[in-house]
Amino acid sequence: MHLDKAKKRIAKQVKKGFHGYPLVSLEYFGKAPDSATEVVVSFTEEDGADPQKQTFVSGGDAREDETIQSTLVKIIERADAKTVTEVEGISTL
Repeated sequence: MHLDKAKKRIAKQVKKGFHGYPLVSLEYFGKAPDSATEVVVSFTEEDGADPQKQTFVSGGDAREDETIQSTLVKIIERADAKTVTEVEGISTL
């Protein structure tokens, strides 16, 4: 999947807002505020359940890594996520 297509599909899911569970949350981390070196994906199956987390690390900017963005789309699809959230900006490590 092309990078732009993957980013658009993720953005579309985020814009929908809360529609129940399962919920997938994305948070980007980096040492500088302009480059995300890793992304943490949290999957919550139902309200009150502990989230399962998975981290993906990139040598460059994870937001511009085609492999990582395509993987995020596949995770969202396979989890049949009704809600996708994304933490704004980049959290510092």
